[in-house]
Amino acid sequence: MKKSVLFVCYGNACRSVMAEALARHYCGVTFEVASAGLDALGYIPQETIEVLEEIGISTGGLQSKDLVDIEIGRFELIVNLTSHDLASFLSTSFNGRVVNWHVRDPYMERIDSFRRTRDTIEWLITEKLPKWMEQE
Repeated sequence: MKKSVLFVCYGNACRSVMAEALARHYCGVTFEVASAGLDALGYIPQETIEVLEEIGISTGGLQSKDLVDIEIGRFELIVNLTSHDLASFLSTSFNGRVVNWHVRDPYMERIDSFRRTRDTIEWLITEKLPKWMEQE
């Protein structure tokens, strides 16, 4: 059975969606990957799609969804990309580990900000995520 990771940000429109797409690309064979937001925006900004597709990352199936709509008990690891404490958002069914790794939110900024966020998250996925998942 695959280990599972959930990426969380505020609106599930930029950071956590990028992390989901990048993790599926780099680790999808090894890990089950999903994302959610504390207060989902309900759509994904075009800039998020554009910066992923410009480096060949599939955006198919990505959607903005709320954390309350996710069965979080099935995840071993949650990567919190916000500066918010997730404790009050997590149900008692979650027995895994939370890693807090704040990434700057590019929402409503220029495309270059989205690219910097994407590059930061790509580094996190390729360099940090495998080590975190080994600890599970």
